[in-house]
Amino acid sequence: MITQQIKNAIRDIPDFPKPGIVFKDITPILKDPVLCENIINAFVEQLKGTRIDVVAGIESRGFLFGLTLATKLGVPFVPIRKAGKLPFTIKQKAYKLEYGTAIIECHTDAFEPGQHVLIHDDLLATGGTVTATSELIKEMGCEIAGFSFVVELGFLKGRERIAPISDTLVVLAEY
Repeated sequence: MITQQIKNAIRDIPDFPKPGIVFKDITPILKDPVLCENIINAFVEQLKGTRIDVVAGIESRGFLFGLTLATKLGVPFVPIRKAGKLPFTIKQKAYKLEYGTAIIECHTDAFEPGQHVLIHDDLLATGGTVTATSELIKEMGCEIAGFSFVVELGFLKGRERIAPISDTLVVLAEY
């Protein structure tokens, strides 16, 4: 049921951000508070029995449901940001993109060693950013509790890339 609700709300934007790509726009979901609550409840239900000490949300759309999910689970939320956006001492991780590189970062005091961290984002595509996030969190002495995504673009095979990192993967709608 939640899968169909999400798919009914998402709008396709052809040729964005470049020709040939069909962008899955989740912003219409945000106009429906009942659907947003259903999404959070679906995540909580599917994550039952998973030890989660912290939720890390990937910039920027991973913040949308990540903070609410953390609050509902009663655990802290940590933003994983693009380079240059955090004001305190940071730890960075560079990673490769299709063309070039990118950098993600978090505050050095964001996690405590040994914590089990759930990584959340709105969409799983190739898995590049979430893999880099996993590496960054592991370098800080933490365990990856699992991953949660509102949407997965299965044809991009991100699931295969992140499967060795954790057995826990929650996806609410797949294309």
